[in-house]
Amino acid sequence: MIELDLQNATGGAVPDEADLRRWCELALRQRQGDSELTIRLVDEDEGRELNRTWRQKDYATNVLSFPADVPEELLDIPLLGDLVICVPVVEREAVEQGKALQAHWAHLVIHGCLHLLGYDHIDDEEAEEMESLERQLLAELGHPDPYAGE
Repeated sequence: MIELDLQNATGGAVPDEADLRRWCELALRQRQGDSELTIRLVDEDEGRELNRTWRQKDYATNVLSFPADVPEELLDIPLLGDLVICVPVVEREAVEQGKALQAHWAHLVIHGCLHLLGYDHIDDEEAEEMESLERQLLAELGHPDPYAGE
């Protein structure tokens, strides 16, 4: 079971909670047991501030993942962490990249959840593993390869 805390801090059009939950469940199905996470949907100002504070990058990005920093003695609790998704960036990228908005949303939620599970794309080998899993999960949803054409 997934406990999802959805925080909508923007006035933009966003996917409904059922879709966000479905995408999280798909990305997290490899995890044993329950999962708790927060998805916060933000505007560009908040997205930029968070990206500047935590990544030292002065622009709003599509998704930020904040894995829970759980003390070792509490590792069995289901808290995974937080995703912050910048709604205007997601909308703009979908148009610029010629992607269906729903498919781009699904990709970014899955991408962020995989980061919460410890996946990364810092080096080529890790990137290929993560991107391969993203492709597989999105194909299950009927969405095209998000990395095609890169």
